[in-house]
Amino acid sequence: MARRLSLARTQPRRRVAPAAAPAPWWRDAVVYQVYLRSFADSDGDGIGDLRGLRQRLPYLSWLGVDAVWINPHYPSGGADGGYDVVDYRAVDPEYGDVSDLEALVDDARRLGLRVVLDVVPNHTSDQHPWFQAALADPDSPEAARYHFAPASAEPPNNWQSLFGGPAWSRTPDGRWYLHLFAPEQPDLNWRDPVVAEDFERTLRFWLDRGVSGFRVDVAYGLYKDAGLRDNPGAYSPTLFGHGPEQAMTWNQPEVHGVWRRWRSICDEYPDTMLVGEVCLADLEQVALYSRPDELHQSLSFRLLKSPWAVAPFAEAISSALDAYGRVGAPVSWVLGNHDKERQVTRFGGGELGTARARAAALLTLALPGSAYLYAGDELGLPQAHVPDEAKQDPIFHRSGGARAGRDGCRVPMPWNPTEGVGFSPDGAAEPWLPIPADWSRYAVSVQTGQGGSTLTLHRRALALRKAHPAFASGSATVTTRGDVLTIRSVDGGEAVRCVVNMGSETVLAGCPGSVLLASTAAVRRSGGTVALPPDSAVWVLED
Repeated sequence: MARRLSLARTQPRRRVAPAAAPAPWWRDAVVYQVYLRSFADSDGDGIGDLRGLRQRLPYLSWLGVDAVWINPHYPSGGADGGYDVVDYRAVDPEYGDVSDLEALVDDARRLGLRVVLDVVPNHTSDQHPWFQAALADPDSPEAARYHFAPASAEPPNNWQSLFGGPAWSRTPDGRWYLHLFAPEQPDLNWRDPVVAEDFERTLRFWLDRGVSGFRVDVAYGLYKDAGLRDNPGAYSPTLFGHGPEQAMTWNQPEVHGVWRRWRSICDEYPDTMLVGEVCLADLEQVALYSRPDELHQSLSFRLLKSPWAVAPFAEAISSALDAYGRVGAPVSWVLGNHDKERQVTRFGGGELGTARARAAALLTLALPGSAYLYAGDELGLPQAHVPDEAKQDPIFHRSGGARAGRDGCRVPMPWNPTEGVGFSPDGAAEPWLPIPADWSRYAVSVQTGQGGSTLTLHRRALALRKAHPAFASGSATVTTRGDVLTIRSVDGGEAVRCVVNMGSETVLAGCPGSVLLASTAAVRRSGGTVALPPDSAVWVLED
């Protein structure tokens, strides 16, 4: 029997446009950085750990962040806060074990949070089995995985360590080995294919356990000049990162091939990402690391290193939007981290620094792209004073005390106003770094009940950022007028503004629309004008 044709089949079909795929989560995520050793101690030994972090995940969900980036959790030689790794596919017993990390990932997922790990591919610990084998036998395969030079009276070149002094140290048999950081952190030779293969196994090991990606330490490093030629200038901590004076040690062209391989691995695991630490002076070069086939993101440190003034902040924002926009990548904004002075202190300290830090938080969270929030900045923590005898940072010790080091931004988190500020379960444990006596006033439990607290400000801002997509995913324009900086972002039919007064006098700013949030209760609205006190910011939803 012949099949009858349906009349419906003979009619023109209506073409329905497929629904737009949602943007990847990392493009506009707020990522909360946890310095694991200082976040929460679950077992009373004075050291933060994975179970402590796991117990505090509900706080992060309540705060409103999207993901948690954990500073290195691996077995370590202890020379540089975990960044001297002994075993990349294990957990330091001080922090727990692999099952603790797996449980953390599972709990985080149930709360709508993702977990991002730190990976350190530029160097290992000097206690790593490879380096120990290389020390024992100069002709071993492991020796080819590091940078060794023959015994001689002087180092092979003029390269300097970022932590002070030459970047070369001697082995017991007189050879030189390269360490661009501490001597306990020998640099890997990425021209040996075994190095690349081993790190690819490391990525898969953790991705198979459900993590959502990696923050890549020193992503602009890895490859060095093959001829070990002298750098044209001495290292100096330039305003925005390494420049031509470090041409032989950083940003070699071969490094981009590593990120293409790593990107292809992440592409096998849905919704995972790579974000690179790229400390280069040239922002155009930084943005190249986040081209579509390389890292998903490369951190923008301009705001972190800019003084409190309209011109440098406006330039930092505009140049980042332009540079990243040219490669089709979102900007990953950073205002604080484990390597820099806390922003309250950086912006002047006391009430002045606190006001500026609150305004800067609103500014950063109003910018399109993703934002990285360092644990404790949502509490308005200042840089802690750490007595010299308690300091552990190799920067302090290698400089003979000339450089203060980073311990002051790594002091344990205050949770409640009890003894030990709730960092350890019984309050009696001696924390690994001393906690200032007056830090109870910054505690999470204290600020939670305060409507005007810095913690409450952050929570409200994060909620509004989700409720108004123009903040995180809009098209932004940057304008300045005197001491006032304005970011206007548009997404679809919605337009929002963040207006910041960075001067010393109250200003009147025209802001048609409704005030969503202000960094201080002293902001006043009258008709279409907002009176902004010095060092304050406001969010406005345009009519």
